[in-house]
Amino acid sequence: MQERKSSLQQLDYTLLFLLFILMCISLLAIYTSSGQYNVDPSYFVIRQVIWFIIGAVIIAGVMFIDYDFFKNFTIPVYALGMVLLLAVEFFGVYRNGAQRWINLGVTEIQPSEFMKIFLILALAHLLYRLTIDRKDTSIQGDLVLLLKVLALGVPPFFLILKQPDLGTALVIASIIAVMLLMSGIRWRILFFLLFMVVFAIVALVWLHNNYFDFFTIFIQPHQLDRIYGWLDPDGDTSGIGYQLNLALQGIGSGQFYGSGFMQGVQTQSDTLPEIHTDFIFAAIGEEFGFFGAMILIVTYFLLFYRMIMIALTCNNLYGSYLVAGVIGLLVFQVFQNIAMTIGLMPITGLALPFISYGGSALLSNMLAMGIVLNVNMRTKHYMFETKETAAN
Repeated sequence: MQERKSSLQQLDYTLLFLLFILMCISLLAIYTSSGQYNVDPSYFVIRQVIWFIIGAVIIAGVMFIDYDFFKNFTIPVYALGMVLLLAVEFFGVYRNGAQRWINLGVTEIQPSEFMKIFLILALAHLLYRLTIDRKDTSIQGDLVLLLKVLALGVPPFFLILKQPDLGTALVIASIIAVMLLMSGIRWRILFFLLFMVVFAIVALVWLHNNYFDFFTIFIQPHQLDRIYGWLDPDGDTSGIGYQLNLALQGIGSGQFYGSGFMQGVQTQSDTLPEIHTDFIFAAIGEEFGFFGAMILIVTYFLLFYRMIMIALTCNNLYGSYLVAGVIGLLVFQVFQNIAMTIGLMPITGLALPFISYGGSALLSNMLAMGIVLNVNMRTKHYMFETKETAAN
């Protein structure tokens, strides 16, 4: 028996409220951190508000299209994403040691941000079809599933890595890992993949120490500088280590309640680069302290918890895979951005979802949330759940 509810009744207002809180935190943090650029603090805020409005329209548009319809254009959007990544390779805008953007005249877009969503759609459809049609449940069947997933995920991973954009490439890897975990593939295969990742890291360290010229084929000089700055920030007084030290000083000086809105020394001085984008967590930690940082982290925790519950309670495998992909997308970005700001991870340039200033990243994340809300709106609730209902 099915409990009948209208789509609007099933709209997840808790998720929308959490997004509203993140929006408020974002606008406050961008306002206070943009004062160092010698412009009106509202300059970046107004633009961020415009991006949020566009993002809200995208969410509304995505929500009212049955997500089952997404299967019909999985191949075209994946192909479009690959074409855009190839366009970046040949016609992309080069800036700050990387070629990641396409100039459209009125604005620039970063195709890798949208490729993350396109990949989620493609992998969700692939895993859904493989799951419901699967007859071979042996380890060979799992290996076939793995190879098909890698066939979709590896090309964009390497194209993005070549830009070079290690941070976004790792997000792609995170999406693949979470969706594989959701697929029910054997643990021994997942552990083997983990072993291969560890082996690759050990091999890179060995190449660095013994065959440095060969090592530079895989790791670009500016990426290596970020690793050096992370491992020894005090030894790098002008580059990445300098940024990391300033971020740590700002967060540490914030103590429990922070130095106060528009009162942070590092936030208001022109010393910490990219503080309204990559290092916005440092501005929050300095001016709002441990208390403000914990409000942000708890909001993220509640957001992720709600998405996990949506994935687990969804009785459509395709919907569950979609939400799992979005979880992999957002969780890694939040962890990486905060961890790099406090020195636990190397600096990669990943934006803090829904908080950092920027258009492409915000719009792709809002699109992802629209997909999650869509899945929740169309989840059918049964008094007696069966395997057949889960495959619908």
